[in-house]
Amino acid sequence: MVNKPHLIVIGGGAAGFFCAVNAARLCPHLQVTIVEKTNKLLSKVKVSGGGRCNVTHACFSIADMVKKYPRGNNFLKKAFHHFFTTDTIQWFNDRGVPLKTEADGRMFPTTNTSQTIIDCLLKEANKYHIQIMLSTDVVDIQKINSNWQLHTATGNSLQAQFLCIATGGTPKIMQGSSLAALGHSVASPVPSLFTFNIPNHTITQLMGVSVSNAVVKIEGEKIEQQGPLLITHWGMSGPSVLKSSAFGALILAQKNYDFTIIVNWLPSFNETTLRHKVLSLRLQMATTKVKNKNPFLLPIRLWEYLLQQSTVPDEVTWADMPAKAQNLLIKNLCSQPFAVKGKTTFKEEFVTAGGVHTDDIDANTMQSKKQKGLFFAGEVVNVDGVTGGFNFQNAWTTGWLAANGIAAQV
Repeated sequence: MVNKPHLIVIGGGAAGFFCAVNAARLCPHLQVTIVEKTNKLLSKVKVSGGGRCNVTHACFSIADMVKKYPRGNNFLKKAFHHFFTTDTIQWFNDRGVPLKTEADGRMFPTTNTSQTIIDCLLKEANKYHIQIMLSTDVVDIQKINSNWQLHTATGNSLQAQFLCIATGGTPKIMQGSSLAALGHSVASPVPSLFTFNIPNHTITQLMGVSVSNAVVKIEGEKIEQQGPLLITHWGMSGPSVLKSSAFGALILAQKNYDFTIIVNWLPSFNETTLRHKVLSLRLQMATTKVKNKNPFLLPIRLWEYLLQQSTVPDEVTWADMPAKAQNLLIKNLCSQPFAVKGKTTFKEEFVTAGGVHTDDIDANTMQSKKQKGLFFAGEVVNVDGVTGGFNFQNAWTTGWLAANGIAAQV
């Protein structure tokens, strides 16, 4: 073992494991060690998708796929040409883990449990004799001649010819001077993929109510996302909100999570077209009570709530609805404002925007442009996607590329 070239991967998550097992497979003479700060491996894999692991997304167009990444999309456009969703599906299938596609495009193991993915990666690690060091916190990295020297919190040191940093979105090592000393610039990490807190608002009385399609716009910004929306006891969640938080991650952090959203409950209408529709409804359903007839197929609790908010009397018919109430209803249906104050992490599937700048990394190999033998994989790079399997695809792609980049030099 002493004479073998050595790769150390910092981080026992999806990207770190994928780099390690593929590098070990490609290079039988390479000693591979995974160093993990905590006492748990693959913790995000475990909780992803409600414990089912959203492995990737059934998107087979690179041009369409990169639109799901608020940051790093041009970088991934190059990387995906080497290892894409089809390759992920094949890689796991070859190891006895077939994936299935759900209606929304998310892909899961057919077993419906994340443990299947964890077991597959651990089996690969065992097959290629990868050493795993848990509860090992790397606090400093130095390059001495052509070797990397890692210093841990307990005072120990490790050496290797190759180093892959796959520490996720908020590693302590990024907050120190190690990467700066090596010539790398790092964008400070801020949360992405979070839900919106709307405190002291009556909308939260509808917790549990969801609409299949709504538009969420961040007031004063060019951020607008469409999709399902869920009302919660603290505010709003669902894909339209999560996508808004991802694309607005940097701006919303600057606003200290104090901003206003405008919700269109009927995305197929704007205020002008809805006004025409309401005028026709007044003729078609003149004697019908507004409360009793929900022509837009909104959840009944939401429809009744919007009528109350628009001062539409319970007993009023479509023909007799006051003009003021009608105008307010149209406005609330198409552009209802909500004051957001604070955020809540989306379950345990937290993601951060920020990390090592992509300009400093070769998208074909994941090797540092500043330091030979230094590679990056996963969320430690300034790349992040929306919910739906996109962040895991980034982990598999960059981990695989790093492994191949290392193999080419062994």
